[in-house]
Amino acid sequence: MAIQWFPGHMNAARKQVAETMAKVDVVIEIVDARLPWSSTNPMIEQLRRQRQRPALKILNKSDLADPVLNQAWLAWFRSQPATSAILMGDEGKAAQVKKLPQLCLELAPYRTGMEKPLRAMIMGIPNVGKSTLVNALMGRKIANVADTPGVTKSQQRVETVGGTIFYDTPGLMWPKIAVEDCGYRIALGGSIGRNAYNEEDVALFAIETLVQRYPELLQARYKLDVLDVPPEQLLEQIGRKRGAVMGGGRIDMQKTAELVLTDFRNGTLGRITLETPADIVAAPQENQLIEPQQDDDAP
Repeated sequence: MAIQWFPGHMNAARKQVAETMAKVDVVIEIVDARLPWSSTNPMIEQLRRQRQRPALKILNKSDLADPVLNQAWLAWFRSQPATSAILMGDEGKAAQVKKLPQLCLELAPYRTGMEKPLRAMIMGIPNVGKSTLVNALMGRKIANVADTPGVTKSQQRVETVGGTIFYDTPGLMWPKIAVEDCGYRIALGGSIGRNAYNEEDVALFAIETLVQRYPELLQARYKLDVLDVPPEQLLEQIGRKRGAVMGGGRIDMQKTAELVLTDFRNGTLGRITLETPADIVAAPQENQLIEPQQDDDAP
């Protein structure tokens, strides 16, 4: 089942973002370090390239991602034109956040001090940590934070003590996710509203991916005896092992699926990255980086 999610407010947000893009010097895009390619929004890429704006990619939640693949993805992003990249996790986040104005200034060195303040736009798909970052930048609560995607629905402008101007934007998806696996990864990461996918389908995708890439973590977490059976059977085994059993010995597949998704999202399963730079080659990039429809009045 292909996963699609593009709430109505996002179309208005996209128009506002396109207008603000003309005013900023640097685009800060936050991606999920566990799915760096799938959580890169092709609309953002298109808009910033049209305006020739450099990008700082923040691979957030890197403390939940595979350390080896963190480095691989960091190198890959830094190899892209007009792009810098850093890792960010909960540990040491305050120190990392303090460096952001300087990192942006390195991408736009013509901006100096209060007379010509640096202007940066913070962007990304829903639930990747944009609002948390803005609050950390300002040292107080500016934006609402929640585990539910789509909480921030309007853009706001904030200014740091040093004079740097940041625009906090709503989480943006694009109108069509053309690569099916990307949709499943985004749903697994928690960036799509629950009404857009079936938890059991996403859990089965997670199990299939973990059997291929992290079998030892899957086996250790759920005390599974064997892995060379269909994912449906593994999900049933997990439900039985974790006590998700209903009357008559039937497994509560919905409860078991939610358990698997929660274990991935909070890092209980271990440090996992769902994709590698090689996967971009395996799945033609133009399938994901589709050209979004443009409005007649779009800049």
